[in-house]
Amino acid sequence: MIIHGLQKLTLLDYPEKTACTLFSGGCNFRCPFCHNSTLVLDPTSQEVIDEKELFAFLKKREGLLDGICLTGGEPLINDDIESFLEKLRKYDYLIKLDTNGSFPDKLESIINKGLVDYVAMDIKNSKEKYPMTIGIENYDITPILKSVDLLLSGKIEYEFRTTVVKQFHEEKDFIEIGKWLKGASRYYLQAFKDSGDIIGKNLTSHDEKTMKSMQNQVRNYIETVELRGI
Repeated sequence: MIIHGLQKLTLLDYPEKTACTLFSGGCNFRCPFCHNSTLVLDPTSQEVIDEKELFAFLKKREGLLDGICLTGGEPLINDDIESFLEKLRKYDYLIKLDTNGSFPDKLESIINKGLVDYVAMDIKNSKEKYPMTIGIENYDITPILKSVDLLLSGKIEYEFRTTVVKQFHEEKDFIEIGKWLKGASRYYLQAFKDSGDIIGKNLTSHDEKTMKSMQNQVRNYIETVELRGI
């Protein structure tokens, strides 16, 4: 599996853990607010982390870091995702996977085989607005529904999260999302920030007051709802 980036230390990506973050390339979605657009649209133009160097780094940091975060792009788009996770499992780390939830069969297999410890799944928007939000007209959200149900079943520790963009999200969307994810263990609303490498143009974030109002809407259905990036 090709890794295009390595963040050697993060205190934010894995809740309550110190971790490093690995970035894979490629994605099947085209979310206009994606902050890693080059990794999504042109991964071959990006630096490739030598596998031997990567594993040497992981070996050296054993006992110093708690976990590894695998993100993208969309990691599950890779056919060799399981074999790569098996290699990571040889080291003494917790493993967190970031996913858009569009590969429920792969996700279930990885969970059942004990290859990850924590899953963070992006909830792009309410069901009705999913195709528009991911940049794919007429997208069938059945895979997303399956992944949500899988995580809600409680087989693994998880979180749901939504990057909130003024041009795509309204307060009423979070009522629908709350109903959909009712009973979830935790949900995060992340304020959109322009990384300078996004797919779309002229996108903005909601103000803090609106974000808190959205948070309160979801709290009617999910006990733990927190804001990030405010």
